[in-house]
Amino acid sequence: MKSSRGGALTAALAAALIVPAASPAAPAHAAAPAPTAAPAPTAAPAPTAVPAPTAVPAAPSPGGGLTWSVKPAGVKGQSRRDYFVYTLSPGQRVRDKVVITNLSDRALTFRVYATDAFNTADGSFALLTADRQASDIGTWVSIAGAPTRTVEPGRSVRVPFTLAVPSGATPGDHSGGLIAAVTEQTTGAQGQRVNVDRRVAARIYTRVNGALSSSLQIDALKVAPARPIAGTGDVEVTYRIRNAGNTRLRADARIGVTGPFGLGLGRPASRQVPELLPGNSYTFTDRVRGVFPAGPLTASLRLTPVDPMEADPSAARPTVRTTGWWTTPWAVLAAVVVAVAAAVHLHRRRRSRA
Repeated sequence: MKSSRGGALTAALAAALIVPAASPAAPAHAAAPAPTAAPAPTAAPAPTAVPAPTAVPAAPSPGGGLTWSVKPAGVKGQSRRDYFVYTLSPGQRVRDKVVITNLSDRALTFRVYATDAFNTADGSFALLTADRQASDIGTWVSIAGAPTRTVEPGRSVRVPFTLAVPSGATPGDHSGGLIAAVTEQTTGAQGQRVNVDRRVAARIYTRVNGALSSSLQIDALKVAPARPIAGTGDVEVTYRIRNAGNTRLRADARIGVTGPFGLGLGRPASRQVPELLPGNSYTFTDRVRGVFPAGPLTASLRLTPVDPMEADPSAARPTVRTTGWWTTPWAVLAAVVVAVAAAVHLHRRRRSRA
């Protein structure tokens, strides 16, 4: 059994979602799609996905006073963990504990369960909500004992769980979260009784040993250039990045514009692409400012992937994609026309004097 520790902030989900109180079997939620990890199984998307922030926030209620945290238990001989991060083989299992701390001023009863993760359209890490059935790593986790825990104010509880990788699990990264949820009844704006579900979670990352593929693809690259009559203008570059491999990846992106003979124009744009789960994609728009319309122009996107599990990111092979277009250099043409006109006029004057 082999495990590794996480190195970033604990993920959390603090959501107040409402459903009619008459449906106790369906606690408050907003549906969200299962991850589309490649080659992990997928689930159909839902229209109201709820992203998970990257910190452990309080889970405030409209009445105030509801606050708790969820994080991995300390492991002897290891530094503090922010995520649950494991490297396992198909058929292996690992036992661990999650710590739920009640920071509220009254006792709270938590439902503890695991579910799958996915990326929202803006690239946020998100978890399936309570009405969505997990199909991947969320089904690998078994909570020891009762599924609910009551924690007194100011106290913590350690909840043991087991993560068992199926013998037929696909190689690569599988992502999810271990959730502590509180459901309460309250009165809605129109006087109806509603259930309010709030969740805080710690991320779970499991890399299944086998054939790993780290691949970021640029599926689209489009430009929308300004067409200034004089001076320079901005070039708006829109591109879609897709994780076509089976490992989660971040990336460094650089967008530049070149003119004739490869001459760099304007001020290149750069960004850090947030973590992209397998099979998911992001669409970004950046601006290269101060580009002179010098005729044939080329926009290039250089994408350098970063594997969070690799100690040496320098070995990553960048992906480059380009697209070109034509801009008319009106200022240059005007200058040429003026120069030609002046030369013709000067030549005629000299002929008339001869």
